[in-house]
Order: sequence, then C-alpha cells, then structure tokens
Amino acid sequence: LQGNDVRIILGQFDEEMAVKVFCCAYDEEMYGSKYQWIIPGWYENLWWESWINSSQCLSKNLLAAMEGYIGVDFEPLSSKIIKTISGRTPQQYEKEYNAKRGDGQSSKFHGYAYDGIWVIAKTLQRAMKYLNATNKHQKIEDFNYTNHKLGKIFLDAMNETNFFGVTGQVVFRNGERMGTIKFTQFQERKEVKVGEYNAVADTLEIINNSIRFQGLEPPKDKTIIQEELRKISLPLYSILSALTILGMIMASAFLFFNIKNRNQKLIKMSSPYMNNLIILGGMLSYASIFLFGLDGSFVSEKTFETLCTVRTWILTVGYTTAFGAMFAKTWRVHAIFKNVKMKKKIIKDQKLLVIVGGMLLIDLCILICWQVVDPLRRTVEKYNMEPDPAGRDISIRPILEHCENTHMTIWLGIVYAYKGLLMLFGCFLAWETRNVSIPALNDSKYIGMSVYNVGIMCIIGAAVSFLTRDQPNVQFCIVALVIIFCSTITLCLVFVPKLITLRTNPDAATQNRRFQFTQNQKKEDSKTSTSVTSVNQASTSRLEGLQSENHRLRMKITELDKDLEEVTMQLQDTPEKTTYIKQNHYQDLNDILSIRNFTDSKDGEKAILKNHLDQNPPAQWGSSDPSRTSKDPIEDINSPEHIQRRLSLQLPILHHAYLPSIGGVDASCASPCVSPSASPRHRHVPPSFRVMVSGL
Repeated sequence: LQGNDVRIILGQFDEEMAVKVFCCAYDEEMYGSKYQWIIPGWYENLWWESWINSSQCLSKNLLAAMEGYIGVDFEPLSSKIIKTISGRTPQQYEKEYNAKRGDGQSSKFHGYAYDGIWVIAKTLQRAMKYLNATNKHQKIEDFNYTNHKLGKIFLDAMNETNFFGVTGQVVFRNGERMGTIKFTQFQERKEVKVGEYNAVADTLEIINNSIRFQGLEPPKDKTIIQEELRKISLPLYSILSALTILGMIMASAFLFFNIKNRNQKLIKMSSPYMNNLIILGGMLSYASIFLFGLDGSFVSEKTFETLCTVRTWILTVGYTTAFGAMFAKTWRVHAIFKNVKMKKKIIKDQKLLVIVGGMLLIDLCILICWQVVDPLRRTVEKYNMEPDPAGRDISIRPILEHCENTHMTIWLGIVYAYKGLLMLFGCFLAWETRNVSIPALNDSKYIGMSVYNVGIMCIIGAAVSFLTRDQPNVQFCIVALVIIFCSTITLCLVFVPKLITLRTNPDAATQNRRFQFTQNQKKEDSKTSTSVTSVNQASTSRLEGLQSENHRLRMKITELDKDLEEVTMQLQDTPEKTTYIKQNHYQDLNDILSIRNFTDSKDGEKAILKNHLDQNPPAQWGSSDPSRTSKDPIEDINSPEHIQRRLSLQLPILHHAYLPSIGGVDASCASPCVSPSASPRHRHVPPSFRVMVSGL
C-alpha cells in the first residue's frame, strides 16, 4: 500500500487483525494527517485492550496509529422520533424490547429482525392480492421453491416494500436492504458518532464540528503534485528596472551633451557621429534588461517565445553598435599614425559608419541564420518535488521556463567567438595607439579599461548565470547587473573625461606638449614629444610627416645655435678676428635664415628680414658683388665691415625668432654683443616667435 502511494485505506478485519495492522502502520509511518483508515464499526467497546498483548507495539504507539480512524456500521435503531408501521416510535420500541428482554444478552440486530418480520408480512399480503386479482386458481399455499413464477411474484412484491420501521426507512433495491449507515471516529481513546448516510435519500449528514482531521484539511487519496512556475520577483524586477531607467537617463544626458557641443573642437575631433552610435548601443543594451525580466508570470507562452528572439537581437546589436563604433574610431587613429602610406588620405566618418555597418551585417547574418535554421523556443524544465511551505498535503514540483533550441551550444559558440574576436581587435588597436598624445583623438586608455571590465564581467556573469539556471531571481539579477555595469562603465569612460576637459580646459585636449631643447638636455632630445598647436580633423592624416619634419628642423636649429654663439663671441672679443671666420659659419647663418623662412611664414619679423635680405641678398655668403669686382677688396661685400654691418641687423632678428623658444636670450635683448647665456631673465614669448608646424 505504501509503495502505491495509497492514502485512504478501507480495512475489513476483526479486532485481533486490527491490532496487528495498526501496529504495522505505526512502524511504516502510515498514519497521521496524510492517511485515513476506515474500518468496521461493530467492534466491541475498548476492543484493542483485549488484543494488545498479542502484538509487539506499545499501547501508546497503537493508540497513536488508531487516532482518527473512522468506523462504519449500520444504525441499530433510527434516531428519528416518528411512528413506525407498528404504531410505535423507535424509542418506544427499544424501551419495550429491553423490558421484555430482561437480563438476557441483547443483539444489535433485533431492530432489523423486527422490521424483517414486517417486511415478510407486507410481501405476503401484496402477493396474495396479486394472485387473487390475476389468477384465482393459484393460491399462496401452493408455493414451493421450484415454482419460479410464484418466486418472481414474491420478489416483485418485496421490491415494492416501502415503510418506516424502527431501523429507519425500509426499502429494497434488487433484493438489497437500503438502510442508514452510521459513522464514528476514534477520538482520544473513544468512538464518537460524527454522521450518518441515508441510502434511500442518498444524503450524508455530518454532525456539526464533530469530525476531526489531524491536518488542516481531509487527507488526499494520493499525493497531489502541484506544478509551480518559478518566476522573477516583482520587487527585484522593479529595482533593476529603476536602475536601468537611471542608466538610460544618463545615456540621454551624454547624447544631449554630444549633440549640443558637436561643433566644439574637442567633441568634433572625437567623431560625434561615432559617439552617438556608442550611446545608441548602450541604450539598446539597457533596453534588453526589461525583456530579460519578463517571464510566464507577466506574459503568455506565445509572447514569451517571441521575447526570446527579440531580447537576443537587441542585446547583440547593441553590443556591436557600441563597441564597433568605439573600435572604428581607434582604427582611424591607428591608420593615421601607424600607416605612412595613408598620410595624404582623409578618413571621414562615412567610412567609419561603413565599418560599423559591416560589423552589424555580420551580426544580422548570424542572427537570421539562427532564426531560420534553429529558432529559439520556450522550453519547460521540471525539477524534483518539494514539500509545500505552507504545510499542506501536497508536493510542489518547480518548473522553469527557458529559451533554448536544438543546437544552442553551437550558436552561442559562434556569437561568443565573433564578439571575442571583436574585443581582441579592439585591444590590439588600443595597444597600438597608446602613445598618441592627443587626448581628443586617442581613447586607447579608456577603451582598454572598458574592454577589460566588460570582458571580466561577461566571463563571470556567464559562468554564474549558467550555475544558477534553477534560480531565476539570482540569474536575472546577475545578468541585469552585468549589463548595467558594462554599459555604464563604457559610456562613462568615453564621455566623462570629455565632459571634464570641456568644462576645465577646452584647448588642452587638442594640444601636445611643447619641446624644450637646451644644451643640458641632449640625452632627452630623442624622448621629447612632438608639438602641435591645433589639429584639424580634415587634415590629421598629414600629422605624422609634419611632426617628423618639425623634429628634424628643431635639431638643426639646436646645432646651428652653437655656431651662432661662437660667431657672436668672436665678434664680441675682437672685431679683427672676423677675417678668420670660417666659410662654414657663413653657410650656417644662411641655413638659419632659410629655416626661419620655412618655420614662421606668418611672423611679423619676416617682413623686416625679407626686406633686409632683398637689399642685401644672402644667397651666396662667399660670393662677391659683380659690380664691385674691380674695386678694392676692403669694400667687398664679404669684407669684415660688411659682415659686421649685416650681423648687427640680423642677429637681433634671429634672437627674437628662435632663441626664446629654446631657452635662449629674452626677446628684449637686442644687442648682438651679449651672449645668450648671459641674459639675466627668460620669459615665455608670444606664439608668433615659436618654431611650429604650420598648416594644421
């Protein structure tokens, strides 16, 4: 019985066997609130005490197993106060019976015997009337047990019997007596009447609050298995949705900031269209959280199956849009600064949009193939039964909804492989452009931080989410927090530095460190960064070549500075020594003038120098004026007097032109006879006197 999960047991046995059965029921724990025993109710009073010694159970254990059993027996006498066919009520009959019985042993069947005599009398009376009415030649005295025709008449007459006797209503159906059944329950070592069943009227009467069940409700006839959907907690969904809404508000604020300041140099150089795509990808990722939290408790099965596909598409496209735009920006910086062949080619935002579109096209191809070949379906996973937390006599079988298909592992592997390659490509670009020192162009540091955080969180989130498949609240919480963290950290790393820079120093992000060359810093010359005053997005492809040329010219200026100082010292010491100035000094001065003409084409001093050079052509320092070839050598253009006169005009201009920018004499020092090292003070000069790269 226990192996077949039988809960309601009907037993037909005597008192001796009843003791053994209840003893076994106690050992097998087949009693209590989950079981109901129904046994005969005609046992003697305190019947178990006579047979307790024949069993191996203790009296208290036996009584514990017997507690609550229901006894079924016929009603000896009717409890209704109604006159019977004999003219007596059941109570009057019982009183007369006991008086005539005296001290003799009573039988519980005496009322049925009394009513039985009345049944026989009424049957014979009906049979005699029938015979007299139908067959006058046949009499009741002719009856024998082989006369089937007369037996049929008796049976029909008995089935028509219907009167109220001392045992209740007397009726027969197919030869069976339809009487009243009494129910008693064993409560606290005694039997208590709890109700009765009238077979004639087919009614069950339960005495108010008399029956007691050991549980909260009557026991079931078997283990009731109730399937319960494990759903996402509404408070948890509300909290995570609120965090998601805050993230979308933050993304909207970044979008407003990016659009409003799109004409600012800092934002314009950082590709505002790509920034908009990054924000769009982040908002799509945020939106997928709302869909991940909808399960069977909120939507129908068909809608849930549709959500399986929609949320996968939104999250995949959002990820590719955000990181694809970020990596496309980094690729442009890498192409400009690392690929010399592209020096004269402009990479516009339209090309970056094509790159992002290509990444999205790959995503769409994968997702469309996934949907056509092996679409996601709603599957239900059933877990082991659990007891009811409320203590009811039922078992809970948890079920959980999943979005799965036949080859789920293969499709996830394809998506993860593509996204992993995309992140590796982004890491490569960030590493290659790590030394580009223009913050407005170079986001490599922040991209590296973002890829690191996203990669770590995705790996941890995927692992924990897989291990908590049977706990939807934990799984949804982890997935939502991972998406919120990754999207938020990515947007903040991209836009917060720009926001801070634009508020504090808008020009700092578009400029490089300036070089300073001195004689005591020769060892650091090769490590000094290039200088750029402004960068135009349309011509950034020329930056690398111009930086290299600028660096070469600065080194040349440093070398020529030494020669110039030597010439100055010689002129200061003895004017006569100028006749011994070497020819290469003239050539060096000519180079200085040429460099000045190249590096500062817009300088105000250029006009003065040019006019002076037009009057005194410096093209060939060692050559003579043809008009003076026949004159005295003293008046030759290369005579010491002419050289000193020219230097008296050129040296102040040269001091103003380049010496202050490399740590030389102050621009106010106009004397050609004072050494640059002897200048008592140095000051920062206007940008027009700096050696710079023009045209950017």
